[in-house]
Amino acid sequence: MIRALSRRALLIDLAVATAFLSVVCLAYFLIGEPVGIPVALGMSLALGMRRLSPALALAVSWLTAILQIATGGSPSFSNVAILVVLFGTAAYGSKAVRSAGLISTVLGATAVAIELSGLQLVRDGSGEYALSQTVASMITSGYPLFVASLSVFLLSWVLGLLTRTFSMARESRRAEVLAESARAAAQKDVLVEQERTRIARDMHDVVAHSLAVVIAQADGGRYAAKYDPRVADTALLTIASTARSALSDVRMLLAQLRDDQPPGPQPTIDDIDTLIDQLRASGLVVEMTVVGQAMELPLGRQLAVYRIVQEALTNALRHGDRDTPVRVDLRWTTDVLAVVVTNEVSPEPEDHDLGGHGLAGMRERAALVGGSFRSERDGRSFVVTARIPVSPESVVVSS
Repeated sequence: MIRALSRRALLIDLAVATAFLSVVCLAYFLIGEPVGIPVALGMSLALGMRRLSPALALAVSWLTAILQIATGGSPSFSNVAILVVLFGTAAYGSKAVRSAGLISTVLGATAVAIELSGLQLVRDGSGEYALSQTVASMITSGYPLFVASLSVFLLSWVLGLLTRTFSMARESRRAEVLAESARAAAQKDVLVEQERTRIARDMHDVVAHSLAVVIAQADGGRYAAKYDPRVADTALLTIASTARSALSDVRMLLAQLRDDQPPGPQPTIDDIDTLIDQLRASGLVVEMTVVGQAMELPLGRQLAVYRIVQEALTNALRHGDRDTPVRVDLRWTTDVLAVVVTNEVSPEPEDHDLGGHGLAGMRERAALVGGSFRSERDGRSFVVTARIPVSPESVVVSS
């Protein structure tokens, strides 16, 4: 029955009720009818509670109106509060309160018509009570008053109902926006988690291979040291090199390794040619250029290069202009392998986001092997650039 209101709303309602009471009391004193002050108090109280408790406000206004009629008071400015209370029952009340407010419009209009038409009980010469008017005259004089009063009361109630409808629609839109934001955030979290899981699964074989090499070389070096120390030195160098590569690969394990899917052979840089042939079969024109002397990379970095090229070409296939070729450049230096994929964007692009989760995955792959990643749009061209360090010591500082 009591609604939760903010402190600001309560203060506003209190101020409105106080101002209304002051104006009505001043008017009663000016016309010399102090008997109307209790009515003003009741109507002001109902006015102040119209949002806090529409049911109580309606009850107080009815009791005050009955008191006004019983004491012979005539309709006055204080009765305007009834219209505001009817508005409040429809705008803020429950279903039962709204129904009570609607019924009150009919009862109130009837009471106004009876009061203003002068209908009352009078005692005749025999001491019996009778109506002061005939039924015909009562209908003739009271019907227009009833229709006019009902129209005013219903207008207030309907305005309150419209206000309630608009408020509910606004809250519904706000809830939809919040739900959509939560859904998008949850979807982003799921996609990021899926990407991390895929990276961990991809690196499973890489780390296993590195550890197998370390174990084999350590066992071999331990036995060879008894007969040829130089073989042991070679084994130690191999262990050190493999361990450095494995240490770089471990950076890619951001999530707990999961064995829900059986591990398989991972693609390397040499498999990029096969990847390009597959995309050419799909109708994508791809031109590949290799600059510089190719060098041996740890398997984890080769996998990162392959996945970045794969994702960039997939984006070009989905969103690019298929009438122009896609350029894949592998630029080798002694320290860094620069992977540059350039494609033309379609003149009439589909509704997609070039900054989506695919780019986030490429950026994460590059970062996890100590590299850097950048994507940019240059006119109609979309350029993806990844810089992957060749050796464990040549870590690229992201720009």
